[in-house]
Amino acid sequence: MNRDVTVQDVMDREYVGVSESDGLIDTVELLLRNDAETAVVQRGSELVGVMTQEDVLALVVEGPEPDTAAVGDAMTESVPTVSPDTGLDAAADMMSAQESHRLVVTAGPEPMGILSERDLLAGRELGGPAEPRDSERAVTEASTGMEGDSERGGYEDRSICEACGTFASDLSSFNGQLLCPDCRAM
Repeated sequence: MNRDVTVQDVMDREYVGVSESDGLIDTVELLLRNDAETAVVQRGSELVGVMTQEDVLALVVEGPEPDTAAVGDAMTESVPTVSPDTGLDAAADMMSAQESHRLVVTAGPEPMGILSERDLLAGRELGGPAEPRDSERAVTEASTGMEGDSERGGYEDRSICEACGTFASDLSSFNGQLLCPDCRAM
């Protein structure tokens, strides 16, 4: 991802904010009306938790009854947060490390918005072509056995002829097969 694109550039600034004492059913209806997957739980302006679809499903299975439950019964108190000026690579790493599908964007104690996995994907398009990180490059090199070949003009533009099995760079489609020049001449 382009390191110039930040969380603030791609986050969703509109979020559903609720309190711990709000009714669960009312909050779920609010989430559905707003086409949201997460409610930010606040005590005044202080961030105290989040309630996700997964939290609601867990409460339905484990109890108490949804009709009598409050947001505080279902919410997750540990809130993964990220600063708005964080780069998308760092935010993706944080999301992965915390095994979360979303991060609450905060500047000080107050939430500013939500960063979802979808937002990260949209940010990839904003940032232009992705530059592989060192860890991604190492995984690619280990799996292909072609250390550094892409930097030296290696094998990325070559493939195998479907007729003779030759590894060639100038394959062309001929009668539905990718063929090297020798096989096309036959």
